[in-house]
Amino acid sequence: MSLDVPTALLERAERGEVSDADFVEVVRNSLPYAWEVVSRVAGELHSGTAEYADNVVPPPDEVARGQLLRAMASDAIRGGLERHFGVKLAFQNCHRVAAFPLAAVGGDTYSTFIGTRAQLLNQSPELRNC
Repeated sequence: MSLDVPTALLERAERGEVSDADFVEVVRNSLPYAWEVVSRVAGELHSGTAEYADNVVPPPDEVARGQLLRAMASDAIRGGLERHFGVKLAFQNCHRVAAFPLAAVGGDTYSTFIGTRAQLLNQSPELRNC
């Protein structure tokens, strides 16, 4: 299981919808490394002038890598993080998470980052099994 869901929240989810705030809190507590990476790149984007902010540092261990992969692979988790931080997330390899302004989606920089050429150019032997 990738998320540690409190019993009370699970019971509420069984009865109906839960709020984004409650869901994001579960993500923050369950996947702290992924939360830190996304929080950092979103903060860098919002406080800077660059077209996007990204993480290029590999995770410190397999537990952290797993958290990041789970967060980016889940539409619900990724979407909750995007709504919470007000960004569009993009993901390459096993650790390169980027935050883009929502208005950048469909633009040249975003399209280049998520394109097949960028994916190919960001390959390296040490990342083959990540």
